[in-house]
Amino acid sequence: MKKIAFFDTKPYDKRSFEEVNENFGFEISYFKTHLNKDTVELTDGFDAICAFVNDKLDKVVLDHLQEHGIELVALRCAGYNNVDLRHAYERVHVLRVPSYSPYSVAEHAMALISALNRKTHRAYYRTRDGNFSIEGLMGFDLHGKTAGVIGTGKIGQCLISILKGYGMRVLAFDLYPNLEYAKNVGIEYTDLETLYKESDVISLHCPLTPETHYMINKETIGMMKPGVLLINTGRGQLINTLALIKGLKSGIIGGAGLDVYEEEAKYFFEDFSNSAIGDDVLARLMTFPNVLITSHQAFFTREALQSIAETTLQNVRDFFDDNALKNEICYQCGGTCVKPGKKRCF
Repeated sequence: MKKIAFFDTKPYDKRSFEEVNENFGFEISYFKTHLNKDTVELTDGFDAICAFVNDKLDKVVLDHLQEHGIELVALRCAGYNNVDLRHAYERVHVLRVPSYSPYSVAEHAMALISALNRKTHRAYYRTRDGNFSIEGLMGFDLHGKTAGVIGTGKIGQCLISILKGYGMRVLAFDLYPNLEYAKNVGIEYTDLETLYKESDVISLHCPLTPETHYMINKETIGMMKPGVLLINTGRGQLINTLALIKGLKSGIIGGAGLDVYEEEAKYFFEDFSNSAIGDDVLARLMTFPNVLITSHQAFFTREALQSIAETTLQNVRDFFDDNALKNEICYQCGGTCVKPGKKRCF
């Protein structure tokens, strides 16, 4: 029986994985702590580890995993920017969940758009206090407006379907545009500058890479239409937060819906209700009435959790059955390759 060390465990993680593991029979040990250089010794004696978005798999951790004989890192998420893939090459295999429920993230992005636009988060607190005034809560019709979607993978396409249902014009940007898809659904691929200039709503659904790091910055915010709503359910470091704050103060950014934050690892998924927020930038963001922050919960639906658990454990089973190389992340391109290190993606 293969033994898996499961890090950054929350009660809902354990419930979903335990239910699915009845069909797999792995021996899983659940640790509440994050995986990092200070906790990596907990992996001794295991065959594989299961990590999440805020676990840090840098060179130090990967070397320790190799020393402990760990063959596999099974990420229970789609993103892998927290893994040093180049250093992992020929040391430990890395598998991920390339998709679970794209609807979960797309629907959450739409919820952020709607809440920001119609100020429902503010209206909720007003009425709870017996204040039924609607002064200052005016939004705008989404129908007929322009939405910019950056990244047209499965999640981006799900959101586009929702936005089209609202009657919005959709501009899209992707390094690999799907022109047939665009023709079929009636959207326009364009360059980023045009998307920034013309969009009333911008939603980010691209991976974090060296090219997309801080793609939302002082310069790009300066291109945007005044009052634009900016939504990020991807990765926090797509946005330079200090530039975002300046954009909010100037009024260029009319509202920001953030399910991720560039320095989220210490805070997101944890309870700090009885203590002060030590991150001054995060604390400043939380003072804006037109900023809506959720704690990396876009994925958090019953369907998504079940799919994540099933895919993760199937990845582990396939790997130890010697059928996993086709699912491995290529250290060069980040895709799923026939063999690690070979740029043959499909």
